[in-house]
Amino acid sequence: MPQRHSKNNNDLAFFTYDEKRKLGYGTQKERLGKDSIKPFDACSLCLKPFIDPLCCQKGHVFCKECILECLLSQKKDIQRKLAAHTGQQKQEKEEEEERLMLKKARELDAFDQQNHGPVPQYNDKNYNRDKNGFHGANSVKATSYEEEALRTMKAFWLPSATPDAPAKVEAPSTSTTCPEGREKIKMKNLFPIHFTEDTSAQKKHKSLDKSFICPSCKVTLTNTLSLVALNTCGHVFCKKCAEKFVAVDKVCVVCDKPCKDRNLVNVEKGGTGFAAHGDNLEAKDFKHLGSGSGLGLVRPAMKT
Repeated sequence: MPQRHSKNNNDLAFFTYDEKRKLGYGTQKERLGKDSIKPFDACSLCLKPFIDPLCCQKGHVFCKECILECLLSQKKDIQRKLAAHTGQQKQEKEEEEERLMLKKARELDAFDQQNHGPVPQYNDKNYNRDKNGFHGANSVKATSYEEEALRTMKAFWLPSATPDAPAKVEAPSTSTTCPEGREKIKMKNLFPIHFTEDTSAQKKHKSLDKSFICPSCKVTLTNTLSLVALNTCGHVFCKKCAEKFVAVDKVCVVCDKPCKDRNLVNVEKGGTGFAAHGDNLEAKDFKHLGSGSGLGLVRPAMKT
């Protein structure tokens, strides 16, 4: 059976709709699988099961070592940017002072030439010239502004005189940010959280396979449940128990430590893979057919 001619006609000067689809033109969408979803007991930085977990006030969970290393690197980067910004301000101040000095020198030279005329010629070898280049009251300062003009000339046609665009260093923010939520964060704002491990006899434990339960209702914690942590003691409950007992009694069920409504922090977690969960589980990639993309319009070679 012969195929349609429109899908086989590849000698046109433009791409057809079918050719664009085969090349992956436009926005490509793909639904994320289970392996791409972060579980609730994984660090947001290393994406591995957390060790000594710390939680911020927005509910993002990190390993203690990972978040400390992240905050330390942010502080070092802030110090580096502050040093670069201070050096740039100092350099701009020096350049402004030098510019004012040159302007004053030109004004003095112009005034001297206007009132005393050109530089006289002296043939007397015994005549002493001072260090500033002045011959006397009826002379001007003997400096070469041509050399200075050539040195500071901005000539785009000469490689040696091509000006460089100054890199403007803005004043950085001195506060560290959360790597997940991008809000301001400090070490004192982080609090340790404690999950209740399932120690029932029916559960077969492995070295890397641990399951956690709610200390109130004993339900196994998964990504399908909404979790709540107390920033006072760090115990984690399912949201139903937190709203039913902790928020009403104003006390932790495990350690009997008093708490308030503002101490309840919703723990962030990955999705479940279902559209009804409300998570954005769709990856998008845009591919453009233009020059430089490797997919541009290329005419076929002419026969010779």
